[in-house]
Amino acid sequence: MARILYGVAGEGMGHAIRSRVLIDHLAREHDVQVVVSGRAHDYLKARESDHLGVKRIWGLTIVYEDNAVRNFRTFLENVRGGVLGGVPHNVLAYFELVEAFRPEVVVTDFETWSAIFARRHRLSCISVDNIQIVNRCEHPPEILRGERRAYLVGKSVVKAKLGPCYHHLVSTFFFPKVVKPRTTLHPPVFRPEILAARERTERGDHLVVYQTSTSNRALRDILRRSGVECRIYGLRRDLAGDERDGNLLWRPFSEATFVDDLRTARGVVSGGSFTLMSESVFLGKPMLSVPVRRQFEQILNARWLERLGYGLEAREITAERLGEFLERLPDLERSLSTYHQDGNSDLLGALDRTLARALSGAPAEEDPEHGGEAGLADPLL
Repeated sequence: MARILYGVAGEGMGHAIRSRVLIDHLAREHDVQVVVSGRAHDYLKARESDHLGVKRIWGLTIVYEDNAVRNFRTFLENVRGGVLGGVPHNVLAYFELVEAFRPEVVVTDFETWSAIFARRHRLSCISVDNIQIVNRCEHPPEILRGERRAYLVGKSVVKAKLGPCYHHLVSTFFFPKVVKPRTTLHPPVFRPEILAARERTERGDHLVVYQTSTSNRALRDILRRSGVECRIYGLRRDLAGDERDGNLLWRPFSEATFVDDLRTARGVVSGGSFTLMSESVFLGKPMLSVPVRRQFEQILNARWLERLGYGLEAREITAERLGEFLERLPDLERSLSTYHQDGNSDLLGALDRTLARALSGAPAEEDPEHGGEAGLADPLL
């Protein structure tokens, strides 16, 4: 049994949803101390047990407006948060962990504090996230077209976020060429609710629409004119229950209801978040993806989605693009039918093997076939 410090980025909920699966897996055999920021803290705090502790720390945040990243406001928010309490709070957490937990190895899901902790204490740091694919893989010109500046900015941020790691386990449904060492690509891990939904997937007639940006003021009319039932989440946070408006069904968020709607959907309309996109791919549901502007990781997800024939990318939802999406649903479904993965076994197995090597003091495993660079674990090849 090892003592593992597990850092989880608190921006959005995708990191916490993935980490929940990995943390539950590790806590069966090890003592795990989680450090997490943002609203992801409450989600993981509910899972505390004898072998799992959860501590809140301050983390970086991103400011969005009109479905775009606002760089200057993001900078100001993070300076304000760090100076007024974030940095002192993290220093206190640092000393408390040193004295009380004394971790032997660190796992991080794009969380900087835990990576710094590992370097300061000369511990192996294992990275498990989807975002490292921006920095550690090569992407073809058509994926980068028109977004090279966003790509270079995103790549530099991702590279600096963690620093050197013992190994990078990258969660992904698309498999570009790996160009950096100590890196392997693995199919995503899914929460138990999604794994169960896979066994009961049905093809219904409705769309699941998950949108949080209110910048597209024509969206309601566009969806109404489509004539397709749309079950809409995220846009109206004041709902106490379902409200129907013709073919539009506005729903307050409930995990069970959302997963069931996703399980029975014909398609999905959402942003560029990796979590929902990978769940849609796994369940065989085509997606119309509207990534946040200037957030290259979301743009990358959406463009690979379209390249593989699993969905379409859109700068914004228009009647024309939605119509094209609906018309192409049969072709997109056929492409998705070729995607297969064996539950969570690949990434969980890779994490166990990497953790065992790190704890034994062995160097990170390399793939000689790729000239010392780690290779690809691609379920499609």
